[in-house]
Amino acid sequence: MHLMSIEHITKSHGEKLLFEDVTFGVEDGDRIGIIGVNGTGKSTFLKVIAGLEPADSGAVSVGSRVRVRMLSQDPAFIPGETALEHVLGGNTPQLSAVREYAAALEALNRKPEDEKLQQRLIAANQRMDELDAWQLESEAKTALGRLGIEDPEAIVDTLSGGQRKRVAMAAALLQPSDVLILDEPTNHIDNDSVAWLEGMLQKRRGALLMITHDRYFLDRVSNRVIELDQGRAFFYEANYSRFLELKLEREQREAASEAKRQNLLRNELAWIRRGAQARSTKQKARIDRFEALKAQAPKGGNGKLEVSVASTRLGKKIVELSDVTKRMGDRTLIRNLSYIAVPEDRVGIVGRNGSGKSTLLKMIAGRLQPDSGAVELGETVKLGWFSQEHEEMDGNLRVIEYIREGAEQIRTAEGESISAGQMLERFLFPPAMQWTQISKLSGGEKRRLQLLRVLTEAPNVLLLDEPTNDLDIATLNVLEDYLDDFPGVVFVVSHDRYFLDRTVDRLLAFEGNGVVSKHEGNYSDYEERQARSGSSGAAPGDAGAKIKNDSAPVASAKPAERERALKMSYKDQKDFEQIDGWIAEAEEKLNGIAAQMEASGSDSVRLQELMEEQRQLEEKLDKLLERWTELNELAEKIAAQKENRS
Repeated sequence: MHLMSIEHITKSHGEKLLFEDVTFGVEDGDRIGIIGVNGTGKSTFLKVIAGLEPADSGAVSVGSRVRVRMLSQDPAFIPGETALEHVLGGNTPQLSAVREYAAALEALNRKPEDEKLQQRLIAANQRMDELDAWQLESEAKTALGRLGIEDPEAIVDTLSGGQRKRVAMAAALLQPSDVLILDEPTNHIDNDSVAWLEGMLQKRRGALLMITHDRYFLDRVSNRVIELDQGRAFFYEANYSRFLELKLEREQREAASEAKRQNLLRNELAWIRRGAQARSTKQKARIDRFEALKAQAPKGGNGKLEVSVASTRLGKKIVELSDVTKRMGDRTLIRNLSYIAVPEDRVGIVGRNGSGKSTLLKMIAGRLQPDSGAVELGETVKLGWFSQEHEEMDGNLRVIEYIREGAEQIRTAEGESISAGQMLERFLFPPAMQWTQISKLSGGEKRRLQLLRVLTEAPNVLLLDEPTNDLDIATLNVLEDYLDDFPGVVFVVSHDRYFLDRTVDRLLAFEGNGVVSKHEGNYSDYEERQARSGSSGAAPGDAGAKIKNDSAPVASAKPAERERALKMSYKDQKDFEQIDGWIAEAEEKLNGIAAQMEASGSDSVRLQELMEEQRQLEEKLDKLLERWTELNELAEKIAAQKENRS
């Protein structure tokens, strides 16, 4: 079922083009992930689609009965409302009935003798029965609980920013919509909540458009990807892992096309430098061709993010925790935790929201003191603190001033000394942007700037508190590569399972009631062990049975039969003779489709047709290659058998 059409939309902010002439459709069952570097306009793209912000040109058409709901990064609330009231705040008859029943019950509790209120509650009760709405309140409380909101009656105004966003997400999931739009839904929720959300969205009917940096989440939930890059939109009928393959193929095609263009440009340049004796028509045509080739140069865009920053030498003693205990009010967050960091340690810290993960980092950083026990740092330790929030950034400072506060000159890992402005360019802050006030940057740009400031101070122990929040996937890839070569120690709090798998080799897991357990391996290893520990394990006696079988006497073997002569069937022989030609033909057709895709621009309908043709041809080519391998192995065996017999 077709739900909405996006036709030729274009949007700019000042002189910066965000996206241009984008056209595609949204169907029932589509789960579309939006990908792009911070600052490319992903959030603006979703707001235009949701009708919250106008496009400069183009149109968004929505079916007359199609309901569109968007969860923004900064959701709005009615002052004084509770979490449950917000979740039940839709305008469907069921939600209205639940609200009326709750209001009637509360009023009657205040005046239990009032007959009018008793009749009101009876009527509300009947209305709940008629609409079968009793389960709705339970589902709302369940959703809040699974997203870490333990008290559904909590006043939203009193909650933290992350908690308010989780309340808004519960409302977005529960209140009916045909097109659900989510902007960074996995920020500020823990690993268990991410896994629950994954399952909810996989089962959900309707269409979904979302921005997320969580690559496992994106891989498991999405079936389409739209990549915003340098003002253009690229469409992929794929989840995240398949998108990576298709993007690589596209960039290889573009690189080959650019290499050919540059070669032609060099030839034309050589001709022009030789000089033309007269301006004949033919010579004028060649000059025009030279100008046309120059104009075909790829658009200057986001560039390539680079991280190359020196670190300070680290001694033998690094971070030592001895019987550390920490309480908050009447809750014990950490009880008798001991840990000694070793060189190049990579420690992931996981657990439910509010369990004490960030508190542990703050104690290592000296920003909080333990109630008992000790936290000791070696004399050579130089901490780099990457916090969750931007509270340490002065919004009135300009980008370059903020970096110069840390260092005017920055030493790279290669020993080169470069200026703050040059390092900012490597971090995708071009010169014109370096004089922008921090308050005017996007959330992702602030986060990237904050990361650069931390790294430029040459730390040897990094404390990363939810580093994946608001950073785009391209920046995360570069940060992960940087951590691969970082010679110091890393402690990282994260709910991003992919990032943990990629960067850590041991975990501290907050299990509640002050218990912090230690585990070797990355997050997937930990998750697998947790799943196994919940099962019954191997059946009793299995090991003994295996020993008994292993020690049983070996039965005497029958004399080996004469080896049967191998040969190709008639079909095998015909395929063997023709398969090279079939493979070459399929590859040629694929090259033709690739050229057509490149020429199709943002015509999403034609691109989808070509992608389907490409998919079918790739499947055919895979089968041909498998058949080629099978036939060649058979031919080799036949040749070897003949040689052995001769």
